[in-house]
Amino acid sequence: MNKYLLKLFLVMVAFFTLTATTEAAETFTFDPNHTYVLWHVNHFGFSSPSGKWLANGTVTLDKDHPQMSTVNVTIQVADLDTGIPKLDEHLKGELFFDVAKYPTATFVSDKTLVAENNTAKVHGILTLHGVSKPVTLDVKLNKVGISPVTNKMTVGFTASTTLKRSDFGMTSLLPGVGDDVKINIEAEAAKSG
Repeated sequence: MNKYLLKLFLVMVAFFTLTATTEAAETFTFDPNHTYVLWHVNHFGFSSPSGKWLANGTVTLDKDHPQMSTVNVTIQVADLDTGIPKLDEHLKGELFFDVAKYPTATFVSDKTLVAENNTAKVHGILTLHGVSKPVTLDVKLNKVGISPVTNKMTVGFTASTTLKRSDFGMTSLLPGVGDDVKINIEAEAAKSG
């Protein structure tokens, strides 16, 4: 009888621990009107033009175990916007993004290293142009609170990284058009449900 009660007690402890951990994690959905990925690339040394995409996806934050937080983002590559329609069409073609063949890009985190002052390094896999590579984002949590616009619990982030486009099979016009691409991300996400 004692063994049975001990097993029951351990199962109940495990259940309540799992429930408590699950409840601490909350999922937020990115607001595509306030979430974007901005890039800059060197253009023959004359300038560093930019473009951006809006992004969709979710971030799951675990306030008790922030290192367990995750992010999952999808970008429709054809929605590229440089502000110059002819350049957009050029970049969407086979020479660069080839959106007919590779319509989406995704980032799925696999590790979060929490640092000081609401910052973290978020590691994950970026899939772009049919190639999947590890990428690390330097992330700052800007704010958590009720948005006065949506009246929903909202989180805001700023993130950055630098990629080599050649790592993703985009080597056209190297080295004139730079290999290093600076990425800046601004994101707002609202509590799901």
